[in-house]
Amino acid sequence: MSQTSAIDELLTVMARLRAPDGCPWDREQDHRTLRWHAVEEVYELMDAIDAGDDQEMVEELGDLLLQVVFHCQMAKERGAFDFETATRQIVDKLIRRHPHVFGDSQVKTVDAVWAQWEQIKKAEKKGTRHERPSALDGIPKHLPALLRAEKLVKKARKAGLAGEAEKSKPAKAAVARQLFELAEYAQKRGWSAEALLRAESGKRERAWRKAERVKSAAAK
Repeated sequence: MSQTSAIDELLTVMARLRAPDGCPWDREQDHRTLRWHAVEEVYELMDAIDAGDDQEMVEELGDLLLQVVFHCQMAKERGAFDFETATRQIVDKLIRRHPHVFGDSQVKTVDAVWAQWEQIKKAEKKGTRHERPSALDGIPKHLPALLRAEKLVKKARKAGLAGEAEKSKPAKAAVARQLFELAEYAQKRGWSAEALLRAESGKRERAWRKAERVKSAAAK
């Protein structure tokens, strides 16, 4: 008699929790009520990684896996997809986007790997409702404002839409201090630094997207 794998047991436990006679709390959840739980688990995993605590990492990775299994169980109940579908999709994606490992591509450097990855991803989504015609597409809207701003600037620079912010290059410690002081300044005046940066990022993104469209039209 073969031993049940831990992942199979987890899937069984999750299904039992969601059963009619299962846990009231688990049964009343849906994708929206759980979405921030996954975010919280990621942050807790980051804390464990930064602490170099393997025991905490194991626990937090398990908690994060639970979120995946939870969403897959709810989707299975809706007849949408299940854990096997999600797992198969990521396996296929990894093989497809690593032709330098599983195929004949000859890319060797990290930069070349990333460029190839983006090219494959763009081709995969072309003609679908997930197509990303803009170089600025693909940044999650719920990212923290500062992280989203960093990703937005990085994409804009790669696309030639944004140049260097300024000639001077302050030290890392000076930048950290300025960021903190700006947050402090905003807080003292009852403003949300998060909301202010998010609004400014939105304004910059709209301007860059407009410039991108103009650039694209001129090239035709």
